[in-house]
Amino acid sequence: MEDKKYISKEEKKIPINDPTGKWSDLTLLPEWSEKYYDVYTVRKHGKWVMLKALKKEYAEDPEFRKMLENEFDTRYNLAHPNIVMVNDLEEVPGVGLSIITDDVYGYSLRRLIDEKRLTPKIVHRLQTQLLDAMEYIQENHLAHYPITPETIIFTEYNENLKLINVGYAQKSSITPLDCSEDIRSYGKVVNEVLDHLPTSLPRLRRIAGKCENDGNAYNSISDLQLAVEKRNSGQLFTIICVFILLMAALLIWLTLR
Repeated sequence: MEDKKYISKEEKKIPINDPTGKWSDLTLLPEWSEKYYDVYTVRKHGKWVMLKALKKEYAEDPEFRKMLENEFDTRYNLAHPNIVMVNDLEEVPGVGLSIITDDVYGYSLRRLIDEKRLTPKIVHRLQTQLLDAMEYIQENHLAHYPITPETIIFTEYNENLKLINVGYAQKSSITPLDCSEDIRSYGKVVNEVLDHLPTSLPRLRRIAGKCENDGNAYNSISDLQLAVEKRNSGQLFTIICVFILLMAALLIWLTLR
């Protein structure tokens, strides 16, 4: 397969002066920028990777450099198929200290919404892969910025979901407020997607509405997952109890034979 990067008109090629030849083809991705950071794609030894680096006005500030280092430490040991993998922390010519991640070869949900390129598979990924990634984030007690269409990426060929902004610090535990904010963010993302679909999905719309308007509508991401899967925790508990009773009855019957 030919190794290409598909660059939109918003993206900007930047000259990079690296006499070692290690870095080349640096491209700024404005749609993925954050408050303090810019995001780039670049070739490292000929392989495409992504960079997350401080904006120029913060690049030499020790406090902000420490913030970037803390985010690297938080994310380096994370491993989830729907979270972009962090590989290294390096000084990159012309960019500065950067978190190096895998390149996802894809498009943000924001771009797919704006370009009217939403598909049924993308909606399904939001109901499955996004919730799986959010549950992992909460299980690891990660403090993070709200999940938005800008931080959700879909890979180019199979539309797998990847999150690119999953935590800047690790806490000892998460609070009910952390959970409700995540659930509210999920509802906001899904509602925006539903606003741009040519068909209505009333059950998913009801769930997303409950999430966005009341972050406490579900006690946890697990409860939200059960709702999306047309079950609830009470029904699941009943199923488990019935299964245990049946197994116990079977064991007694086998013992008395």
